[in-house]
This record gives sequence, structure tokens and C-alpha cells, in this order.
Amino acid sequence: MGIGTACRAKSAWFWLCVQKLFAAARVSASLNSHVLFDFLQKLFRPKQGPKAEWHAVTLSPAQARRHARWVEQQVFLNWLEPYFKAYHLHKGGAGGARGFQVQLLNEPGRQGAMFIYDPSIGPGNFRHFYEHLGERLLTLGYHRACADRCTQRRQQLSETVLKQLFKPNPTDCPKTGDCNQRYGLVTIDLVALNGQPVFIRIVSNAVLQPGFTPADSFDALLQELLHAPPPTPVTEALISEYHNRF
Repeated sequence: MGIGTACRAKSAWFWLCVQKLFAAARVSASLNSHVLFDFLQKLFRPKQGPKAEWHAVTLSPAQARRHARWVEQQVFLNWLEPYFKAYHLHKGGAGGARGFQVQLLNEPGRQGAMFIYDPSIGPGNFRHFYEHLGERLLTLGYHRACADRCTQRRQQLSETVLKQLFKPNPTDCPKTGDCNQRYGLVTIDLVALNGQPVFIRIVSNAVLQPGFTPADSFDALLQELLHAPPPTPVTEALISEYHNRF
């Protein structure tokens, strides 16, 4: 077996292991999203050397045109409501091994969800979906503070994270004069291993300092972001057009 073939085989084996972890999390309450996220973090946490660098992400003119057409054709309808339904099914304890999968994050002052990639979506559509979630957040009284990319490599594996950070526009609550933090600080990440998407993570961090209104709930945020009409035959027919290429 040549070196290149061996590397590809090792990468394929590792990716299969990651998929099995997520599959196990779908049916086991003992393996939750924190375990999966910690696994990825420990795997790519460097033992020595400088920290991985973040670089600003901008779309090329061709990518921007293609994404604008994807939005205009409402291809996003194929996943907004299905993921929203999967979120509530999982939260209510009714999530199963079939259909789209969601894992919850819940910590003091920090709430979120991981929307697990499904091969039926395709890496191209998943990247468009990630970008569009950020665009939808801009309509909720937020501005994008940064959009960055970071890639960490370890042996034959690489983890790439695309991150958007959103801050609420500075507006005061008319009743109290406090700054309206809406849903708090919001981050949207897309995590990929060896170029294959793994999940999109949406997290809200409430600002707990005095002078800010209480943050609205994460459920309310997802209601605004994901609640939409169901897919149509027209939007479903467009999945293959954007399946592989962003």
C-alpha cells in the first residue's frame, strides 16, 4: 500500500469513527454533545507550539453571486423547518436515529445547539446554510462583529472552523434605559474534518453585567432563525444543483 493510499485509508477510518460517535449520541443519553465536542477539542489541541491563527473570511465575487442565487431560490427551506422540528423533538426527548439530528448545549449563561450534518444536504448546501443563518440573524437587530476561519492540523487530519460572531445593535430599553442585549452575544460555527462538514453550532452567551436587559431565551432565538414554511417540490429539486459546490 502506498503512502497516499494509507493516509486516505486512515482518514476514512477516522471519519467513520466520528460518524459512529454521532450515531451513538442519537440513541444514548450517556453520550451527549459535550462529549463529542470535547473529543474534537482534545484531538486538535496542540501540545506545544503557537496557537492556531484565525483569518478573516470573505466570499469571492463568484461565491457571493452563487450564494445570492441560492437565497433567492429559497433552497434554505429544505432545512430550516426540518432542523427546527428536530431541535424540539430532541429537547422533548423524542429524537430518534432517523432524520436530521441535533445535540443541545446548556451551560450557565450559555445555551446552544449543534445541527449535525447529513449527507443528503451536501457540503455545498451546508456552507450556504451556514452563511444564510448569519444573514437571518442580521435581520434580528444584530451586526456581524467578525467572520473568521481557523485550521488546525494533526498528523493526517485537519479541523477547520468557520466562525461568525454577532453583537446586538446598541439600543436602549425604553422602560429601564438598559442596553437591550436581545439574545446576548451569538456565535455561529461550521466545523469540518478533512474538508467534510460535521456540524453547525449556534450558541448564545448572555451578558450578565449590570446595565443590560435580561437576554431572551435560546428557544426564542431559534424560533426567529429557523421557523419557516416547509420545503416544496421546487426547492427540493434544487438540492442537487448546490450539493457539492459552494
